[in-house]
Amino acid sequence: MKNNSLLISVDVEEFDIPEEYGQYLREEEKKCVTYRGILKTLALFDELDIRATFFITAYWAQQFPAMVQRIAAKHEIASHAFFHNTFHERDLLNARLELEHISGQQVLGFRMPRLQPVSITALADAGYRYDASLNPTWLPGRYNHRRAPRAVHRNGPLWVMPSAVTPRFRIPVFWLSAKNFPLWFTRYCISRVLQGGGYFSFYFHPWELEDLAPYQLPWYVKNRCGESMYERLYAIFSGLKTKGEFMSHADYLQRRLLIT
Repeated sequence: MKNNSLLISVDVEEFDIPEEYGQYLREEEKKCVTYRGILKTLALFDELDIRATFFITAYWAQQFPAMVQRIAAKHEIASHAFFHNTFHERDLLNARLELEHISGQQVLGFRMPRLQPVSITALADAGYRYDASLNPTWLPGRYNHRRAPRAVHRNGPLWVMPSAVTPRFRIPVFWLSAKNFPLWFTRYCISRVLQGGGYFSFYFHPWELEDLAPYQLPWYVKNRCGESMYERLYAIFSGLKTKGEFMSHADYLQRRLLIT
């Protein structure tokens, strides 16, 4: 059990999800909701001694360079595009270079906002080594990847690092399920994922650790937030500590000599 690889990641972006549901926020509020959530995320990771990967938009990093440097002192910095609400392939290289400049780290990985499709060729041309944009399940209105591989695999020049889903029924184990499934069922799904290969990749957003009651969001997005979500993540991650080793995405690839 202890040889399981536990990859926790955080999508750091402008808090723009209310705008998907018609509530437009001031730019300062979108940046600062995430900032406050980051402080709580780092406290959680420090308490449980978790090393993680932070997929950060270059725009957010530009607003809070000192925070990005603080994160980089312990965790992997990866790209979440330049902006969260607009995307152009031409920005892939600039996003990577900006994050490297701010963090002082080499940026190897990428995750597309909202896990939308992204060109592997464009990522490789921009200097990325892996893509973590695949959730190999079906999520209504988002994507349908039920036939995609559940394990880390090669796609042309890049490694693809999928999010965790259970075998057979492809039940996703990520932020939405952690919010809405009973804790016992989440733990059961995690055990099923680990039985299938010892690789577990879970992601969430720092804004989930803030009070979402003032925002026009569906019930399943703000069903559990703030302190309640902190406690849920603490329960999930503390239970994982006995099952394997927390590591970054890059750690996983480097330890298996898949990248240098």
